[in-house]
Amino acid sequence: MNVLEKSAEGLSRTFEVVVPASDLQSRLSAKIEEIRPQVRLKGFRPGKVPAAHIRKMFGASIMSDILQEIVPEATQSTLDERKLRPASQPNVEVKSDADDVLKNGKDFTFEINVEVMPEFETTDPKKLKLERPVAKVGDDQVNEALERLAKDSRSYEDKPKTAKAATGDVVVIDFVGKIDGEVFPGGSATDSRVALGDGAFIPGFEDQLVGAKAGDDVEIKVTFPKDYGAEHLAGKDAVFETKVKSVQAPQDSKIDDSLAERLGLSDLEALKDALTKRFEQEHNQASRMKMKRQLLDQLDEAHGDIDLPGRMVEAEFENIWREVLAAKEAGELEDEDKDKSDDELKSDYRAIAERRVRLGLVLAEIGRNAKVDVTQEELARAVNQEAMKYPGQERQVVEYFQNNPGAVQALRAPIYEEKVVDYIIELAEVKEVSVDRDTLFADEDEAPAKKPAKKPAAKKSAAKADDKPAAKKAPAKKADGDKPAAKKAPAKKAAAKKE
Repeated sequence: MNVLEKSAEGLSRTFEVVVPASDLQSRLSAKIEEIRPQVRLKGFRPGKVPAAHIRKMFGASIMSDILQEIVPEATQSTLDERKLRPASQPNVEVKSDADDVLKNGKDFTFEINVEVMPEFETTDPKKLKLERPVAKVGDDQVNEALERLAKDSRSYEDKPKTAKAATGDVVVIDFVGKIDGEVFPGGSATDSRVALGDGAFIPGFEDQLVGAKAGDDVEIKVTFPKDYGAEHLAGKDAVFETKVKSVQAPQDSKIDDSLAERLGLSDLEALKDALTKRFEQEHNQASRMKMKRQLLDQLDEAHGDIDLPGRMVEAEFENIWREVLAAKEAGELEDEDKDKSDDELKSDYRAIAERRVRLGLVLAEIGRNAKVDVTQEELARAVNQEAMKYPGQERQVVEYFQNNPGAVQALRAPIYEEKVVDYIIELAEVKEVSVDRDTLFADEDEAPAKKPAKKPAAKKSAAKADDKPAAKKAPAKKADGDKPAAKKAPAKKAAAKKE
């Protein structure tokens, strides 16, 4: 086999591979001898079919299989011999005519075009200087949480039958929803508890129950929002024939040991301790996120001159652009993007794609040099955590990952990234800075920026990485078909909302 490097421009390499006809014939002969003992043909004893006859009968088919084996073998050996690391799947273009190779005994020629990973020196993690914002958990924070828990766990008692329902009360009702006089699926319920003022039902539904008494019949007239989750109901006028069965008023819930006991803890001090630990964990996560953003900004700035593989950038941009178009179609673009042309948006988001690829290369190189790896135990734990998100479908989710290496890789990538980030933070010079809670949890886009560069995923959530191949998603959760249609659809998360 002869390999000739035809071109080397930037990160692109093109090789011409020529496999001489003599080599092909040698491989064909060897393959025929290998399969002869298993060949069964009428008129010949088992395993005694002449090689010449096998060549005549099946030579073209066997040679086709050989060529299919040669291409990946030759591609890999070409990369290995030159110690090249491909940035994406190599493209192979066969130059030979199939008949010339299979029937006329010509050489087999094909070209390999591949983009390789750039060679560069990473910055020394020990030279990075990071600030870790730290906010103490205050007593007021714990007390506010206790008040919320007391409110959420309070009980309700029936009001007198003559008492009218007020905001804050719970009204127990039966209702039947109709559109144009016809009952529609999912629009009826019995013993439904409606907390007046919570906004859990579509606009106008709860308001028309204010002032109602036990035993009243109320005709509730509403219009489903135009963006309602169920398309067949969106924008439609509906009437709900409603029977008020009882009106219940909230009862004060004291912040004491009994509150803790209702929540499964021994006493109030144990509840306070649990809340404090939860808040400390939240603070630590927010602190790490802020520090990680600093780290990525510094790595991006320090490696701005890296040559980026064009195919990687294009693939990343296409993923982002699909989400941007979906956000645009849904009317959910950020205000700053709404008046921009497609060319302007593409320029902005291509810069995000380039930064993502750049940081991915840098983190991968640092991790490679440090021999960071993701263990099978960590992957198995990630698969189990993913499966737990789909109650009742755990086995299907696990099988999905077992049968889809690409999906496992999508789980591996964020684990690897976090391990590399931990490695860098451990070596970097880190200074703790005391801040208040509001500053710790403030959006970076709202706080004064130290640098113009921002982590792409924080700039626009439409550009947030999905971490799963678009064509290979995990099984979706079962739809909850038990909710009455009168309930408000879950608010859609704006695809272009800043994080």
